[in-house]
Amino acid sequence: MALLRLAPAAAYVGVHPVTLRRWADDGRVDVVWVGRERRFDTKALDAFLGVRPGSGPRREALYVRVSGSTGQESSLTAQETELRATASGEVVAVFKDKASGLRENRPGLTRLLAAAAAGEVTVVRVTHEDRLARFGVVWLTALLARSGVTVEVLHPKGSAGGMDELLADFTSLVSTFAGRIYGIRSREARRRLLTAADPPS
Repeated sequence: MALLRLAPAAAYVGVHPVTLRRWADDGRVDVVWVGRERRFDTKALDAFLGVRPGSGPRREALYVRVSGSTGQESSLTAQETELRATASGEVVAVFKDKASGLRENRPGLTRLLAAAAAGEVTVVRVTHEDRLARFGVVWLTALLARSGVTVEVLHPKGSAGGMDELLADFTSLVSTFAGRIYGIRSREARRRLLTAADPPS
């Protein structure tokens, strides 16, 4: 079972989010409220779509991530151990990354998306949502749903990263934007120098 937000749930069903919201308001689709936000149980969505429970094998992919490139192997191991201990299907693959959750070009995540697109897995499991990404989890979930893959978060509330890792990600984000700003300024400065050295005749 997984609880999906509106956008990934709509992608799971194959309709526009507005349509799914209207169906929920009309009582055609069951909704689970988490605070003031509606969530959709994948089992209820399967029932709505006419998919029989247990109609196919459950093939789990585990995704574990830490921000640092060294010194955090124990955290990767702990995440994998916890996910394996709570698995309810066959664990067919474990994908690992040592990279910031802000990075989009993570090798492990890339392999995970390829495996999902190839139909090798039916469920992606993480300990915490921010293991998958710091931002854009909704869109990753929707993308996986298009391949018939659901995302399950073992601990839906809270964060495994802690303040230190969040600060590291924030620093990485600031550094990225600062680098882009300096790059733009450098190009402008070079252009001004070239223009000054070769004035138009």
